[in-house]
Amino acid sequence: MRQIRNPLAGFRLPEPTGWLGALRTYLVISAVSHLVWETLQLPLYTIWSTASPGEIAFAVLHCTGGDLLIALATLIASLIVAGAADWPLRGRRRVAVLTVIGGLAYTVLSEWLNTGLRDAWAYSDLMPTLPLIGTGLSPLLQWLLIPAAALAMAGRLATGGPAADQSAGD
Repeated sequence: MRQIRNPLAGFRLPEPTGWLGALRTYLVISAVSHLVWETLQLPLYTIWSTASPGEIAFAVLHCTGGDLLIALATLIASLIVAGAADWPLRGRRRVAVLTVIGGLAYTVLSEWLNTGLRDAWAYSDLMPTLPLIGTGLSPLLQWLLIPAAALAMAGRLATGGPAADQSAGD
């Protein structure tokens, strides 16, 4: 089987084909990207200055696991609602838009519940927040950028590149 170098994951993956290859690629890219993002955004949360290294490591792994479940759930829901039978050959953009919207909606709700109602975590003074809703900018950017990039790469690899996708805009 021909190997493709995946620059985000940093190791060699079997060449993905069809929906299963796209799903596998999406999940690997999502997992690695969310792990990196969760680690880099730590100073934007109070846990960075209040927790032990072990607690911080657990929080990063726990949050990354949650991110991966959210990524999978939003993609599957989007595929059910708008996916074509031969996704990712057709309907990639529709699915990507719905997946990103689902991730953003979940993020706004989760951040509101966990920083406002439950006090499960708190932003540090370094976290920029959106006016009115108070959601942190970093988690919103995370759920805008990572799913979009992971789906774009998964679609390109699964279909042989952007030129092979004649109906990505469906």
